[in-house]
Amino acid sequence: MILPDMADREVNAVFTTGIYCRSGCSGRPLPANCAPFPSAVAAQAAGFRPCLLCRPDRRAEVLIDGSTPEVVRQALMLISDGFMDQNTAVMLGRRLGISTRHLNRLFEDYLGATPTLIAQSRRAHFARRLLDETDLTITDVSSASGFRSVRQMNRVMMGVFRFSPSELRKKRREARRLVADGGLRLRIPTPVGFDLEPVLRYLGPRSIPGVESVVDGVYRRVTNTCGYPGVVEVTTRRDGDGLEMVAHLPSYVGLLDDVARCRSLFGLHVDYTEARTQLEDDNALMPLVSARPGLTIPGSWDRFETAVLAVLEQYGTVSSASKNAGKIASNFGIPVPGLAQMELGFLFPSAEPLAQADLGELGLSTAGTDAVRSVSEAVADGSLDLY
Repeated sequence: MILPDMADREVNAVFTTGIYCRSGCSGRPLPANCAPFPSAVAAQAAGFRPCLLCRPDRRAEVLIDGSTPEVVRQALMLISDGFMDQNTAVMLGRRLGISTRHLNRLFEDYLGATPTLIAQSRRAHFARRLLDETDLTITDVSSASGFRSVRQMNRVMMGVFRFSPSELRKKRREARRLVADGGLRLRIPTPVGFDLEPVLRYLGPRSIPGVESVVDGVYRRVTNTCGYPGVVEVTTRRDGDGLEMVAHLPSYVGLLDDVARCRSLFGLHVDYTEARTQLEDDNALMPLVSARPGLTIPGSWDRFETAVLAVLEQYGTVSSASKNAGKIASNFGIPVPGLAQMELGFLFPSAEPLAQADLGELGLSTAGTDAVRSVSEAVADGSLDLY
């Protein structure tokens, strides 16, 4: 989940026009005609549509602050990870161990909108980006955004934007289109001051040969999109405005998930506001934090893959762990031919086949082999939940 500064959280709804705006919108409606809402989703739920001048719908919302209960934080992370693309609010409540009514009440109190509305808004805003920035068909946009049908997308988009997908596409500006030969290009927003280079310095030595690579400032990896292999490339945009993700995919059904995984990998899915505030209270750390305000903590594209790599690091060096993970991928993963020019060629195996694999032939230590097998078996049988 992308979380900018807290000042961007609140929006103002204008009763006379039926729109909602960012603070400081150039439209400057009369204060007497305005009412604040804690988030864009809350304004949408009240029947207001986004302003076409300040475009509050095109900025990721701040939904978490220091006062937000942990259960709400967990729910938002699950929604951001796509949990409600295939599940209901009832299932979300069960996953968190609370009733749907209590979960809805917490969301209304702290966010001004229910989990269902936030999940719909997530899909709708992602669809809006695809409509603006790509030449995908309406059907492909619907699938890529997690909607079950074009009809459902039409209904949700009308509710959020007061325009149909076709009408929204007609309104786009030519300069915002990013599609080009060689893959679908998407902009990934980043916090002010974000620097990709130190993140790649960390990821490079830990990249799994054949599965991912870091070369000349570009991160590449093989992805699994609904059972079909694809390739994703990520680098800094030429204009410096965030990251650019280039997706080479056989289907765009899983694109929303790939974007979420990209954000997680580069540490863009969490709010560092509270951490920065606490670190800045230390006189020794304050100048360091101020000098690098956009510093993030790298995360994971695939948590099982990362877990195996972490286990291997316990029985060797970072370099040896990377090489051994590459051996696992090349021996037990799914081959993906034709990617040699990108230094790629395999999908990393999932927990189930790896739990049954004969790891003895890879040259790992006995302890390392046993540890990888134990983690794989635990994830496969559900006793270890990484998600």
